Amino acid sequence: MKRVLIIGSGIAGLSCAVSCAEKNMEVTLVSPFPSERAQSVLAAGGINAVTDRHEPGDSIACHIEDTLNGGCHIAGKKAVTGLCESAPDIIKWLEKLGTVFSTEPDGSVSKRAFGGQSYKRTCYCGASTGKQIVTALVMEARRYEGMGRIKRRLWMDFYSALIQDGVCCGAVFYNEATCAPEAITADSVVIATGGQNALFGKTTGSTQCDGYVAGKLFTQGVELKNLEFIQYHPTTIETDQKRMLISEAARGEGGRLYYEENGRRVYFMEDRFGERGNLMPRDVVSRCMEECGKDVYLDVSFLGRERILQRLPEVYELCLKYRGIDICEQSIPVSPSVHFFMGGIAVKNNHETNIKRLYAIGECASIYHGANRLGGNSLLAAIYGGKVAAASIENNSAVGVDTDGADELAAAAQTLRALKGTQSRYPVKYVRDMLAETMRESLGIVRCAEKLQSGIDDVSFYLSVADKIRYDSSELAYFGYSVSAILTLAKATLICAQSRQESRGAHYRSDHPDTKDACRAATVIRYDNGEFRTYLDTEGKYES
Repeated sequence: MKRVLIIGSGIAGLSCAVSCAEKNMEVTLVSPFPSERAQSVLAAGGINAVTDRHEPGDSIACHIEDTLNGGCHIAGKKAVTGLCESAPDIIKWLEKLGTVFSTEPDGSVSKRAFGGQSYKRTCYCGASTGKQIVTALVMEARRYEGMGRIKRRLWMDFYSALIQDGVCCGAVFYNEATCAPEAITADSVVIATGGQNALFGKTTGSTQCDGYVAGKLFTQGVELKNLEFIQYHPTTIETDQKRMLISEAARGEGGRLYYEENGRRVYFMEDRFGERGNLMPRDVVSRCMEECGKDVYLDVSFLGRERILQRLPEVYELCLKYRGIDICEQSIPVSPSVHFFMGGIAVKNNHETNIKRLYAIGECASIYHGANRLGGNSLLAAIYGGKVAAASIENNSAVGVDTDGADELAAAAQTLRALKGTQSRYPVKYVRDMLAETMRESLGIVRCAEKLQSGIDDVSFYLSVADKIRYDSSELAYFGYSVSAILTLAKATLICAQSRQESRGAHYRSDHPDTKDACRAATVIRYDNGEFRTYLDTEGKYES
């Protein structure tokens, strides 16, 4: 029986775990917290699919074309085709598992309009689609736990991969219960650890997704891709802890963006792009909001209280709870915020990385979204990617590497011991806060060479003192050992943005405003003995 180690238990990790268990594989599902605390539960909007009862004129071919166009044609057509063609069956699979989708009077799954799409094809569960899907997948995973095919390990923090001769054979973790490193070996390893929100501080996502795993794997020889493409969601509100997402569902139901000038409302997106202006791709909306230079509001009050409470209950409750705004009567003050990372671990069409038997799925993997993700495609990609990886692992007949990870464990233990004696005027929290400030300033909606170089210089300095950063022993050791790899990922992201001297999708350079045919390929970056080396994947090494 094949042994599969899956790191991360959100929707992508759960999808892969259940799919592997269905194929009679033995799964160890590892995460620092339960699935119910994963970022996946925050996904409000929906999941895209052209189902049997689709809007007149829509088709799977149209879904493929919208996805390729939204990604500015640097996502592989073969990968995107597989994603979109599988979407209808994925909706049926989710319903079978118990996902409760909103439905029409005839019993068909309800759909709403989302940005960048030609038709209404986003299936949803009220305003809590992610939560519903997580619940269904957790219940299915527990069924396989009872059968012995899935084993859960909680309160385990990733430390490093076990890689020998270019083959991944497991991983080392920091066990929060024993405060010691622990190795878990497997025939294949799947990374499903989400994006890198903590690089930017306050975002719409969970700061538990900090990018450490991608950063550490990068230093271990794993190539990364398209890090410069960072999606800003145009409609968020600020709270003390984070940016709260005002779901695109609000604009899908008819919500209108405007600013005030000389006592009147200016519906700037409609003035510029026509009737569907409010549902332009997210990079376009965010950039237009930035360019207008005024406070922007989102109005849904004209929909009426009944419809708002029925179709947008979580948006209503969120605004009332955190800002005291009754959206049935008042407009919502909104502004863009970092929301999703199109870039991440470079994977081939089967989701395997450049390291054999090491896979990546979900937001931490870069494959389907190109330069900008369509709303509703992230949940689809997470589930589909998990299924694709499981199928690839099942068909992989290569012999695994035999190791117990003893050398790696000894090295990890030495690092953890050394952390406790670290003394410096730079505490971890201070450095991470400074990093977030640097990244927000350098990698905003509009970038330029001067800001990018300044960011690279700042992060390079933080890296130069990384081994002297003070670790507070009252905190988890994770905060001490993770900081260097997080900084390394931040520098790689800035270098990718610096290397792409054009504007495409979510990457806009004021000093290079044009889109260039010569740059119509993914940016790949690798770590070579401390050097960061980028190249354009013009030959389609990872996607086709």
